[in-house]
Amino acid sequence: MEFPNFDPVIWHIYGPISLNWYGLMYLLGFAGAWWMGTARSKQPGSIYSAEQVSDFLFYGFLGVVLGGRIGYVLFYHFDFFIDDPTYLFKIHEGGMSFHGGLLGVLVAFWYFARKSQTTFFQIADYFAPMVPIGLATGRFGNFINGELWGKVADVNQVPWAMKFPGAGDVYRHPSMLYECFLEGIVLFVILYFFSRKAKPRMAVSGVFALGYGAFRFLVEYWREPDDHLRELAEFMSMGQILSLPMIIGGAALIFFAYKNHKPAEKAA
Repeated sequence: MEFPNFDPVIWHIYGPISLNWYGLMYLLGFAGAWWMGTARSKQPGSIYSAEQVSDFLFYGFLGVVLGGRIGYVLFYHFDFFIDDPTYLFKIHEGGMSFHGGLLGVLVAFWYFARKSQTTFFQIADYFAPMVPIGLATGRFGNFINGELWGKVADVNQVPWAMKFPGAGDVYRHPSMLYECFLEGIVLFVILYFFSRKAKPRMAVSGVFALGYGAFRFLVEYWREPDDHLRELAEFMSMGQILSLPMIIGGAALIFFAYKNHKPAEKAA
């Protein structure tokens, strides 16, 4: 299967300024989270108003962008940063890390908890079901850009394998679509139905962390590692190393949530 010949630029606005598919995917992800959060804020017993949801998503957006970029540089290209510290600000060259973005969102959780006089896990449980929306759109944006492709595949065994621009004249797993499906669509369905009824505090956050960590760990087996991390990936990829704490932490949150079994507001 040949990779669709996408133009990553939707519209050239003026000079170097343009509207890209990848940027649009980010906007769609936040729009979807805003729509879902606003709808939930109108349900009886919601702990947050529509205005508070919009405020948090603003801080969350900053956390994703800043944390995602800083995490990408530190986790995957620290050598570039050491040679040229300005590489951190070269966003036009691409590069975002989910795990870094997650850390940025956790900081946003902490700040918004103080501002709204609620607790960290009240916020985390409330907003966790919205995160997979952005994960799905973001990974589809990676697919449109033809980046983060998978390992070489046998088309006789993997008929949906593709040739990606810049990845050589070989067929590869479309691993970004695997992530879009598992980390985005499947995880969203799990969290949506799990959180429809009241759950102990931390349980929804735990299911998110465990689910994402497990799905990401799994997909890494088909994802091509960065060139400078290839030796490390023979044992375990960077994505798997960063996902292990999420798997362990998520399982721990679920355990303690049900052990303490303190009633919590319905998260959906």
